Amino acid sequence: MVHKMRSTLVLAGILVLCLISAGCTGTEATEPKKEVSIGYVTWDCAIASSNVMKLVFEEAGYDVDMIAVDAGPLFQALARGDVDFTTTGWLPHTHESYWEQYGDQIDHVRANIPGAARIGLVVPTYVTIDSIEEMNGFTDRFGGRIVGIEPGAGVVARTEQAIDEYGLNYNLVTSSSAGMAAELGSSINDEEWVAVTGWSPHWKFGRYDLKFLDDEKGVYGGAEDIVTLARQDLATDDPEAHGILERFEWTGDDIASVMTDIAGGMPEEEAAQKWVDANRDKVDVWLGKA
Repeated sequence: MVHKMRSTLVLAGILVLCLISAGCTGTEATEPKKEVSIGYVTWDCAIASSNVMKLVFEEAGYDVDMIAVDAGPLFQALARGDVDFTTTGWLPHTHESYWEQYGDQIDHVRANIPGAARIGLVVPTYVTIDSIEEMNGFTDRFGGRIVGIEPGAGVVARTEQAIDEYGLNYNLVTSSSAGMAAELGSSINDEEWVAVTGWSPHWKFGRYDLKFLDDEKGVYGGAEDIVTLARQDLATDDPEAHGILERFEWTGDDIASVMTDIAGGMPEEEAAQKWVDANRDKVDVWLGKA
């Protein structure tokens, strides 16, 4: 009986040791999960770019948190270190005021679409004027309004400035990127005159025949870069993540193809995955595999 009890105790001790050993081994073998956060404004270009980078970082082994926020709070969050990066800063014109306020607290990683971006007032090509200067002669044709996107957006701020500088007798009606696109589409279907706050690259230029109105006073600035911005300590805290951002560069056609698929009804992540699958060579460069 005593021998049986001793055997039982020995077996129990061995079992405990095995469990402790297994627990310790499992703890040592499990590395902390890598995490990264992407801040973005809910513009079509930012949705497309952020979803592509989400897949890229997931492939690199990261848990990715996507944080949708307005432009002003996005720059504040980057400056405070509350988000790791964004891929759609527009500089030097669209986000000029935010950069002046927060730029010394943010890491300007690189231009990921250099020199291909533009903002301004956009109209269908059947509109018979070609410049902002001419708009006051056709106030009634435009219904006395310019259709904008979210208040606080850089292109909206520039449009408020344009109304002042050109002395336009127009109301700027703000809504959202989706609301602007919907109003543009319905106006074109009815062949009505409409002016919207627009930017390129954007899927609307592939779907409709559009033109920018000439900006003789240069209120909207010229060509600009779409840039990757990060919190200042990301390079030292996570060199791998920062390295991916340093290598991230694509084209206006690349981002437009993702935007077009999303605008056509394809789910955001599916559209991003389609682009990633079709562009393995670029993605491998970003990941440091090529």
